[in-house]
Amino acid sequence: MATLTHAPSRPGTTPGRPPRGPVPPRSSVRYLGPNWYAAVMGTAAVANAGAALPFGAAALRPAYAAVWVLSALMLVTLLAARTVHWVRHRDQARRQLLDPAVAPFYGCLSMALVAVGGGALAVGGDVIGRPAALAADAVLWILGTLVGLAAAAAIPYLMVTRHRIEPGSASPVWLLPVVAPMVSAALGPALVPHLPGGQWAEAMLLACYAMFGMSLLATLLVLPLVVGRLFQHGPLPLALTPTLFLVLGPLGQSTTAVNNLADAAPGAVDASYAHAMGAFAVLYGVPVMGFALLWLALATAMVVRAVRGGMTFAMTWWGFTFPLGTCVTGAAGLARHTGLTAFGWFAVALYAVLVSVVAVAAARTGSGLARGTLLAPPR
Repeated sequence: MATLTHAPSRPGTTPGRPPRGPVPPRSSVRYLGPNWYAAVMGTAAVANAGAALPFGAAALRPAYAAVWVLSALMLVTLLAARTVHWVRHRDQARRQLLDPAVAPFYGCLSMALVAVGGGALAVGGDVIGRPAALAADAVLWILGTLVGLAAAAAIPYLMVTRHRIEPGSASPVWLLPVVAPMVSAALGPALVPHLPGGQWAEAMLLACYAMFGMSLLATLLVLPLVVGRLFQHGPLPLALTPTLFLVLGPLGQSTTAVNNLADAAPGAVDASYAHAMGAFAVLYGVPVMGFALLWLALATAMVVRAVRGGMTFAMTWWGFTFPLGTCVTGAAGLARHTGLTAFGWFAVALYAVLVSVVAVAAARTGSGLARGTLLAPPR
């Protein structure tokens, strides 16, 4: 959930190491890509994942609420900047949409909207009031879901019909548009108790299950391409190595989804179905989190290798954040449904890593913006 850093052959792509020196203010948003929504996602993940922790959530709610406010301000600012980008630099915006290295990041817009909306209902009510938080979550969830469904269909279509995909170029960023509906499936259940009982609540619950299946099956199609690229062509370029953590996104988010859906099922569907959904949350979530642990070990080893090889900061570092947040919420959900404190402490440990990584990425991003390097024209 960060920008790709291939050395671009055309001006639509985003460079990994922008040239040094300030950028004239009048051109500062020309190269602002959809990948920047990853910073909003990562920041919102700190609030959402913290609120889901089984230990200390109540005592730290003011801190989580403050982080949510920051993510909401970031979202508003970025939406305004991207609007200016599309109005003033349509040529560049079209190039980004038709560039296979940039287009998948349009899925980040959906996830940023839904993540900030979910944070509003989880902790934002402490700041803006419960009714306003519920309204904000409903509006952002609907908008984000519509954008996510459009991206899940349109980006693969463009990749098939318009993009030139080179052999061996499969990337974890290909997961971004297809995982967006999974985020809606994971955060939608929080709205179920606020809907009228009967058909409305059941329809919402089953719609989230449909998006869960849609995203899961699409992930199962894309993930083998990514793994095959690693085995056949070796490690990713240094600056792209953090994107390996994107694979954790559908794993952690799908585990979060089935647990949240099981929480919302009683009262929305028949008791027998609700019981089956609770069992499915554990039977699905535990094996998937096991695979997430395996991938986490592999991705961490590859990042250590890249750091030793000279990897420096790039916007790809935001790729560490949101996927880790989904694993926190997934482990917390399993702690609720299994009663195992081991899952709870695992969620806490991952959350500590998440906060550390977000702090580093935010500091380096702020420094890059102040110097004008992150929005510089590509070389």
